[in-house]
Amino acid sequence: MAARHGLRVDAVLVQAVIAGALSFAHLHDLAAAAGQDGWKAWAYPISVDLLLVAAWRRLRSEGPSRLAWCWFLIALFASLGANVATAGFLDLADPPALLRLGIAGWPALAFLGGTLLAHSTKHPTPAPPAPDPAGEPDVVEPDSEPMPVPEPDPTPAPAEEPPALPPADPAPAVPAVLVDHARKVAAEYRDRTGAPIDTDTLRTRLGVPPHLADAIAAQLA
Repeated sequence: MAARHGLRVDAVLVQAVIAGALSFAHLHDLAAAAGQDGWKAWAYPISVDLLLVAAWRRLRSEGPSRLAWCWFLIALFASLGANVATAGFLDLADPPALLRLGIAGWPALAFLGGTLLAHSTKHPTPAPPAPDPAGEPDVVEPDSEPMPVPEPDPTPAPAEEPPALPPADPAPAVPAVLVDHARKVAAEYRDRTGAPIDTDTLRTRLGVPPHLADAIAAQLA
């Protein structure tokens, strides 16, 4: 099992080396066709690949961001564009002026992208400092011994007599005029219904409070 895993990793590395070499060669040929001869033509593929790796590393280390995705796509477009351009779609013997302009302006663009990727890292928010245990005040224990608590007296205390209840309120005095009026109301109610008037109906007809209605009903009984 270990040998198979090693062979699979080696095959991936070989494939990566081959793909990188081909892309490197295409970028070199495109830069040379645009008039960048000598060491300049070899520097262009290195610049494109380094920008691509820097943007990908930024994405892997700090998570997705617009800046990293922007420069990753720019470097990927430059690499793929060189691969497509050298496949016969462009006449490398007479490259167009737009290609020469892009190749000439790439160093400044790559320098800007690398600088932004290197110097615009996210600064983590510092965590609040932990409380210093040495700064807490020490609890000073008193030197004096605690006062002894007296034991309760085993003799039970005499039970207290309950307070005397206040005398009940005397029956309210009812004016004679109100009693005469109540008799008329009761007589009218008896004539109409054939039954004596009850206290609630009497209280409602007279418009008096309950205790006064009870006193009037007692005098009518």
